[in-house]
Amino acid sequence: MSDQPSPFTQSLDVYSKQLHGRNLSRHTVTAYRTDLTQFFTWLLANDGTVVAPQDITRFHLIDYLASLSSLGRSGVTRARKLASIREYCKFLCAEQLLERSPAASLVMPKKERKARVYLRVDEYMRLLSAAMSNVRDYAILQLFLQTGIRVAELANLTLSDIDLNARTILINGKGKKQRLIYLEKKATQALKAYLDARMHSLDPHLFLNYQGTQLSVRGVMNVVEKYRNEAGIQKKISCHTLRHTCATYKAAKGYTVRQLQDLLGHEKAETSLLYTHLAETDGQKLMEQTSL
Repeated sequence: MSDQPSPFTQSLDVYSKQLHGRNLSRHTVTAYRTDLTQFFTWLLANDGTVVAPQDITRFHLIDYLASLSSLGRSGVTRARKLASIREYCKFLCAEQLLERSPAASLVMPKKERKARVYLRVDEYMRLLSAAMSNVRDYAILQLFLQTGIRVAELANLTLSDIDLNARTILINGKGKKQRLIYLEKKATQALKAYLDARMHSLDPHLFLNYQGTQLSVRGVMNVVEKYRNEAGIQKKISCHTLRHTCATYKAAKGYTVRQLQDLLGHEKAETSLLYTHLAETDGQKLMEQTSL
């Protein structure tokens, strides 16, 4: 048995290096690799004549998407996987391994629109109340609710990113893009209380675990889940739910699409526009509920 990597593995390694060269995040590169590896596994198991990427055809892709559908995979999942394969096929064409992309003419599967879950005022107040006795966890929840920061952005914050005198926070977002956010009074006070009690550590990260090192993304997720349970909130929520909560109430209070885009670090204004629609819908419901 040969120890030589397969043509699929070799091309995937070269493709991954190209993705890193495009300055894509480690998580994005991993997602591409995972999607493609799953496709290659299916391909080799279902067509014994395929030995290299050059053998991929349009019919393989149609059959693969159909098999994913039969397994109950959502339109969102199938669309993402097709997008990964499409980018890989473009790479094969650029490397002159394929004359024409077999994915070029395929129509993207229709994506289901997921309802954006967010907390009511009474729910996020109960969440904050449950964390009042822990200055670190309270500061984490306040930061989520007041700034709409992403969980990875929060976990990667360092002491030098915070300026309490200017009441600003520097966020290193997706694609290594930075944005400066002004802190509201509640978030500023919560951070000040935490910093006053923060243990001495050589680790420069803002939020530390009980060993004095960086609190991981999983650790932050566990904090949110802990207080969800303690607050008796029945709905399934996550760190991203708190981001949605922040954005929805900011939109309801008059934030423009551009202001939301700057706050949340959205690449496309259309993403921020969804929150203004949510706010308008809530306003219609409130008008009906308070009808005289």
